Amino acid sequence: MKKVLSGLLSLVMLLALAVPAGAESLAVEAEACLLMEKTTGRVLYAFNEHQQLEPASVTKIMTVLLVMEAIDSGTLGYDDMVTASAYACSMGGSQIWLKENERMSVEDMLKAVCVASANDCSVALAEHLAGSVDAFVEKMNRRAGELGMNDTSFLNPTGLPARGHVTSAYDIALMSRELILNHPDVRRFTTIWMDTLREGEFGLNNTNKLIRFYQGATGLKTGSTDSALYCLSATAERNGMELIAVVLKSPTSTQRFESAKTLLNYGFAAYALAQAQPPEPLSPIPVELGDAPCVIPRLEDSPVILAAKEKVNAMEVTVELEERLSAPVEAGQQVGRMVVTSGGEVLAELPLVAEESVARLTYWQILEQCLRTAFLGA
Repeated sequence: MKKVLSGLLSLVMLLALAVPAGAESLAVEAEACLLMEKTTGRVLYAFNEHQQLEPASVTKIMTVLLVMEAIDSGTLGYDDMVTASAYACSMGGSQIWLKENERMSVEDMLKAVCVASANDCSVALAEHLAGSVDAFVEKMNRRAGELGMNDTSFLNPTGLPARGHVTSAYDIALMSRELILNHPDVRRFTTIWMDTLREGEFGLNNTNKLIRFYQGATGLKTGSTDSALYCLSATAERNGMELIAVVLKSPTSTQRFESAKTLLNYGFAAYALAQAQPPEPLSPIPVELGDAPCVIPRLEDSPVILAAKEKVNAMEVTVELEERLSAPVEAGQQVGRMVVTSGGEVLAELPLVAEESVARLTYWQILEQCLRTAFLGA
């Protein structure tokens, strides 16, 4: 048997605009697009999201991700110096005009990649981190596989045109989410509008115009070539909710930014994050024949829930707990669940698990307890 508790959901609303009409067909001018919420990873809007297309310099999100992972793991430092090879200096396209054997810090090269989409710095970082571009590309594709980027095949760390170098809006959202969710320090670079390198002698201007002109913009990466047309992975945060808008093969630069704004505006207008909590403190659950009398239940997963705004005010939470358990009980063992609903629709089912393990009493411990009870009760 289980005991059930019900009550209104305790929540933190993230307010924005009214829900737009016709949200099922947004005015996005692109071959493919996708809108994702960062915390939950939920896709809020998409079309042609698995179509394999050229990403151009949006590729560099994976390059930056691998660099940030190396920095956060301690195998690479912001102050480490990188020496530019002749090959890195030969990239062309967007660049900061590295000279062969020029030395620059990881931090400055990373800034150049994030702000100015520098191809020469992307290759220099790749060679420094993996020993060669080919080895780095192997790391890129291996990491893509780990993230579930099944539509992706990387051939270089820059996004310069190469036959078979493709990905999808969905896959770009996956790697964008991994970067901003687990490596928030990257914002130091992706939110820069203007900066300099080489002791102020070389100016940088962000290729992502949303950084200056869209409220809450946090990044992330632009890209364009003659064949890929205009691409963008745009991230923005308002009141604690961060969204990822991916636009691929948009006809013009202006249209890619306007399309990303349309996606982001829709997300902020239509959705909210809520903090789900039990209606009252969770009671300990008695444990029979255990070396502890009870276990304390807790939520296993994050209590953050994403929902359409019209459903938030009508949210309710129901808690179902086992009335009693039999030892042994393992830490993390499910002992109930918390169900969040709105208007009869289940929005989330969150497992409730045991906080700590409870071992089963041995035969002699049980006998000792029985004798103690008998003598104390006599």
